[in-house]
Amino acid sequence: MTSPYAQDGFGVGFDWGPVGAEVVAGDIVAVVDVLSFTTAVTVAADLGIDVYPYRWRDEAAVAYAEQNSATLAVGRSAAGPDDVSLSPMSIRRVTGITKLVLPSPNGSTISQQLSDTGATVIAVSLRNRTAAAEWVTKQLTERPTAKVVAIAAGERWTDGSLRPAVEDLWGAGGFLSALQRDDLSPEARAAAAAYEAVADELPRMLHECAGGRELTQYGFPEDVAIAAEVDESRSVPVLRDGRLFRST
Repeated sequence: MTSPYAQDGFGVGFDWGPVGAEVVAGDIVAVVDVLSFTTAVTVAADLGIDVYPYRWRDEAAVAYAEQNSATLAVGRSAAGPDDVSLSPMSIRRVTGITKLVLPSPNGSTISQQLSDTGATVIAVSLRNRTAAAEWVTKQLTERPTAKVVAIAAGERWTDGSLRPAVEDLWGAGGFLSALQRDDLSPEARAAAAAYEAVADELPRMLHECAGGRELTQYGFPEDVAIAAEVDESRSVPVLRDGRLFRST
Protein backbone atom coordinates (compact mmCIF):
# COMPACT_ATOMS: atom_id res chain seq x y z
CA MET A 1 0.00 0.00 0.00
CA THR A 2 1.31 3.45 -0.94
CA SER A 3 2.21 5.64 2.01
CA PRO A 4 -0.24 8.53 2.46
CA TYR A 5 2.77 10.70 3.30
CA ALA A 6 4.57 10.15 -0.03
CA GLN A 7 2.63 12.89 -1.87
CA ASP A 8 2.13 10.55 -4.81
CA GLY A 9 0.16 11.85 -7.78
CA PHE A 10 1.87 15.24 -7.74
CA GLY A 11 4.84 16.32 -9.82
CA VAL A 12 6.24 18.55 -7.07
CA GLY A 13 6.43 17.78 -3.34
CA PHE A 14 7.72 19.26 -0.12
CA ASP A 15 8.66 17.92 3.30
CA TRP A 16 11.01 18.34 6.26
CA GLY A 17 14.26 16.82 7.45
CA PRO A 18 15.95 13.46 6.91
CA VAL A 19 12.76 11.44 7.44
CA GLY A 20 10.78 13.61 5.03
CA ALA A 21 13.53 13.19 2.44
CA GLU A 22 13.19 9.43 2.77
CA VAL A 23 9.39 9.29 2.72
CA VAL A 24 8.74 11.84 -0.04
CA ALA A 25 11.20 10.42 -2.52
CA GLY A 26 11.96 12.51 -5.58
CA ASP A 27 13.87 12.11 -8.81
CA ILE A 28 15.21 15.65 -8.36
CA VAL A 29 15.62 16.80 -4.76
CA ALA A 30 16.36 20.35 -3.66
CA VAL A 31 17.92 20.42 -0.19
CA VAL A 32 17.30 23.73 1.58
CA ASP A 33 19.22 24.83 4.69
CA VAL A 34 19.23 28.63 4.55
CA LEU A 35 21.08 29.25 7.85
CA SER A 36 23.54 28.11 6.76
CA PHE A 37 24.59 24.96 4.86
CA THR A 38 23.06 25.53 1.42
CA THR A 39 23.78 29.26 1.56
CA ALA A 40 27.41 28.39 2.30
CA VAL A 41 27.41 25.92 -0.61
CA THR A 42 26.17 28.55 -3.06
CA VAL A 43 28.84 30.98 -1.88
CA ALA A 44 31.45 28.27 -2.37
CA ALA A 45 30.10 27.42 -5.83
CA ASP A 46 30.27 31.09 -6.82
CA LEU A 47 34.00 30.89 -6.04
CA GLY A 48 34.58 27.56 -7.79
CA ILE A 49 34.93 25.60 -4.54
CA ASP A 50 33.55 22.04 -4.46
CA VAL A 51 31.82 21.09 -1.21
CA TYR A 52 31.82 17.58 0.27
CA PRO A 53 28.86 17.12 2.65
CA TYR A 54 29.55 15.36 5.94
CA ARG A 55 27.49 14.92 9.09
CA TRP A 56 29.91 15.55 11.95
CA ARG A 57 33.32 17.10 12.36
CA ASP A 58 35.05 14.10 13.92
CA GLU A 59 38.04 11.86 13.29
CA ALA A 60 36.21 10.22 10.39
CA ALA A 61 35.72 13.66 8.84
CA VAL A 62 39.44 14.36 9.18
CA ALA A 63 40.23 11.14 7.32
CA TYR A 64 37.55 11.89 4.71
CA ALA A 65 39.06 15.32 4.04
CA GLU A 66 42.53 13.83 3.69
CA GLN A 67 41.18 11.14 1.34
CA ASN A 68 39.74 13.84 -0.94
CA SER A 69 42.65 16.29 -0.59
CA ALA A 70 40.15 18.77 0.80
CA THR A 71 40.11 21.35 3.57
CA LEU A 72 37.98 20.40 6.58
CA ALA A 73 35.85 23.28 7.86
CA VAL A 74 36.24 24.12 11.54
CA GLY A 75 33.39 24.88 13.90
CA ARG A 76 31.88 28.30 13.33
CA SER A 77 32.49 29.47 16.91
CA ALA A 78 36.07 28.13 16.86
CA ALA A 79 37.08 29.71 13.54
CA GLY A 80 39.86 32.27 13.48
CA PRO A 81 40.16 35.05 10.91
CA ASP A 82 41.91 32.78 8.41
CA ASP A 83 39.79 29.67 9.00
CA VAL A 84 36.85 28.45 6.93
CA SER A 85 33.69 27.18 8.62
CA LEU A 86 29.98 26.79 8.04
CA SER A 87 29.86 30.59 8.05
CA PRO A 88 29.21 31.83 4.49
CA MET A 89 31.27 34.93 5.32
CA SER A 90 34.31 32.78 6.14
CA ILE A 91 33.98 31.03 2.76
CA ARG A 92 33.59 34.32 0.93
CA ARG A 93 36.87 35.66 2.28
CA VAL A 94 38.94 32.46 2.05
CA THR A 95 41.63 32.04 -0.62
CA GLY A 96 43.51 29.07 -2.02
CA ILE A 97 40.79 26.46 -1.41
CA THR A 98 39.17 24.37 -4.16
CA LYS A 99 37.72 21.51 -2.09
CA LEU A 100 35.92 21.83 1.23
CA VAL A 101 34.47 19.21 3.57
CA LEU A 102 31.59 21.02 5.26
CA PRO A 103 29.98 19.14 8.17
CA SER A 104 26.45 20.06 9.20
CA PRO A 105 23.89 18.02 11.16
CA ASN A 106 21.03 19.22 8.97
CA GLY A 107 21.48 20.17 5.31
CA SER A 108 24.82 18.42 4.91
CA THR A 109 23.51 15.26 6.58
CA ILE A 110 20.46 15.16 4.30
CA SER A 111 22.62 15.71 1.22
CA GLN A 112 24.91 12.86 2.23
CA GLN A 113 21.89 10.67 2.99
CA LEU A 114 20.51 11.25 -0.52
CA SER A 115 23.81 10.66 -2.29
CA ASP A 116 23.19 6.92 -2.72
CA THR A 117 19.50 7.07 -3.68
CA GLY A 118 19.97 7.74 -7.38
CA ALA A 119 18.19 11.08 -7.11
CA THR A 120 19.61 14.25 -8.62
CA VAL A 121 20.38 16.39 -5.57
CA ILE A 122 20.90 20.16 -5.66
CA ALA A 123 21.64 22.71 -2.96
CA VAL A 124 19.09 25.53 -2.87
CA SER A 125 18.94 28.71 -0.81
CA LEU A 126 17.28 32.08 -1.16
CA ARG A 127 20.41 33.22 -3.02
CA ASN A 128 19.90 30.83 -5.95
CA ARG A 129 16.19 29.93 -5.78
CA THR A 130 15.37 31.24 -9.28
CA ALA A 131 18.54 29.87 -10.89
CA ALA A 132 17.81 26.47 -9.34
CA ALA A 133 14.21 26.54 -10.57
CA GLU A 134 15.35 27.39 -14.09
CA TRP A 135 17.92 24.57 -13.98
CA VAL A 136 15.30 22.07 -12.83
CA THR A 137 12.85 23.25 -15.50
CA LYS A 138 15.52 22.56 -18.12
CA GLN A 139 16.08 19.09 -16.66
CA LEU A 140 12.35 18.41 -16.91
CA THR A 141 12.35 19.02 -20.65
CA GLU A 142 14.42 15.83 -20.92
CA ARG A 143 12.73 14.03 -17.99
CA PRO A 144 9.12 15.23 -18.06
CA THR A 145 7.87 12.59 -15.62
CA ALA A 146 10.55 13.27 -12.99
CA LYS A 147 9.20 14.16 -9.56
CA VAL A 148 10.69 17.26 -7.95
CA VAL A 149 10.86 17.47 -4.17
CA ALA A 150 12.06 20.30 -1.94
CA ILE A 151 13.31 19.26 1.49
CA ALA A 152 13.55 21.93 4.18
CA ALA A 153 16.35 20.80 6.48
CA GLY A 154 15.09 22.45 9.66
CA GLU A 155 17.06 22.64 12.89
CA ARG A 156 17.16 20.56 16.09
CA TRP A 157 15.83 21.14 19.57
CA THR A 158 18.07 20.19 22.47
CA ASP A 159 16.31 16.80 22.71
CA GLY A 160 17.27 16.05 19.09
CA SER A 161 13.79 16.44 17.65
CA LEU A 162 13.19 18.42 14.47
CA ARG A 163 12.59 22.14 14.85
CA PRO A 164 10.90 23.40 11.67
CA ALA A 165 12.82 26.54 10.76
CA VAL A 166 10.81 29.20 8.96
CA GLU A 167 13.84 30.35 6.96
CA ASP A 168 14.02 26.90 5.36
CA LEU A 169 10.29 27.01 4.66
CA TRP A 170 10.84 30.33 2.87
CA GLY A 171 13.86 29.01 0.96
CA ALA A 172 12.03 25.90 -0.21
CA GLY A 173 8.91 27.91 -0.96
CA GLY A 174 10.88 30.46 -2.95
CA PHE A 175 12.28 27.70 -5.12
CA LEU A 176 8.88 26.05 -5.53
CA SER A 177 7.25 29.37 -6.39
CA ALA A 178 9.88 30.04 -9.04
CA LEU A 179 9.16 26.66 -10.68
CA GLN A 180 5.79 28.04 -11.79
CA ARG A 181 4.20 24.58 -11.91
CA ASP A 182 0.54 23.73 -11.45
CA ASP A 183 1.11 20.20 -10.12
CA LEU A 184 2.33 21.05 -6.61
CA SER A 185 1.21 18.90 -3.71
CA PRO A 186 -0.76 20.66 -0.96
CA GLU A 187 2.40 20.70 1.13
CA ALA A 188 4.41 22.26 -1.70
CA ARG A 189 1.66 24.83 -2.33
CA ALA A 190 1.72 25.80 1.33
CA ALA A 191 5.49 26.29 1.23
CA ALA A 192 5.28 28.44 -1.91
CA ALA A 193 2.53 30.53 -0.32
CA ALA A 194 4.67 31.03 2.80
CA TYR A 195 7.46 32.49 0.67
CA GLU A 196 5.15 34.68 -1.35
CA ALA A 197 3.66 36.09 1.86
CA VAL A 198 7.04 37.54 2.93
CA ALA A 199 8.85 38.01 -0.40
CA ASP A 200 8.51 41.80 -0.27
CA GLU A 201 9.80 41.92 3.31
CA LEU A 202 13.02 39.99 2.95
CA PRO A 203 15.72 40.42 4.24
CA ARG A 204 14.13 42.04 7.31
CA MET A 205 12.06 38.97 8.03
CA LEU A 206 15.13 36.74 7.83
CA HIS A 207 16.91 38.88 10.43
CA GLU A 208 13.82 38.85 12.67
CA CYS A 209 13.02 35.13 12.56
CA ALA A 210 14.32 32.86 15.33
CA GLY A 211 17.21 31.49 13.24
CA GLY A 212 18.31 34.97 12.19
CA ARG A 213 18.14 36.25 15.75
CA GLU A 214 20.12 33.25 16.97
CA LEU A 215 22.97 33.78 14.50
CA THR A 216 23.03 37.50 15.22
CA GLN A 217 23.12 36.80 18.96
CA TYR A 218 26.09 34.49 18.41
CA GLY A 219 27.93 37.23 16.53
CA PHE A 220 27.24 36.29 12.89
CA PRO A 221 24.87 38.95 11.50
CA GLU A 222 26.88 38.97 8.25
CA ASP A 223 25.86 35.35 7.62
CA VAL A 224 22.20 36.31 7.90
CA ALA A 225 22.78 39.18 5.46
CA ILE A 226 24.41 36.82 2.95
CA ALA A 227 21.56 34.33 3.31
CA ALA A 228 19.16 37.19 2.48
CA GLU A 229 20.83 37.93 -0.88
CA VAL A 230 17.74 36.74 -2.75
CA ASP A 231 18.47 35.68 -6.35
CA GLU A 232 22.02 37.10 -6.31
CA SER A 233 23.63 33.76 -7.22
CA ARG A 234 23.36 31.93 -10.53
CA SER A 235 25.18 28.88 -9.17
CA VAL A 236 23.30 25.58 -8.97
CA PRO A 237 25.40 23.14 -6.92
CA VAL A 238 24.72 19.53 -7.94
CA LEU A 239 25.72 16.50 -5.85
CA ARG A 240 27.73 13.92 -7.73
CA ASP A 241 30.34 11.44 -6.49
CA GLY A 242 30.03 12.84 -2.99
CA ARG A 243 30.63 16.48 -3.88
CA LEU A 244 28.46 19.50 -4.58
CA PHE A 245 29.85 21.40 -7.53
CA ARG A 246 28.60 24.19 -9.74
CA SER A 247 26.69 22.75 -12.68
CA THR A 248 27.37 24.25 -16.11
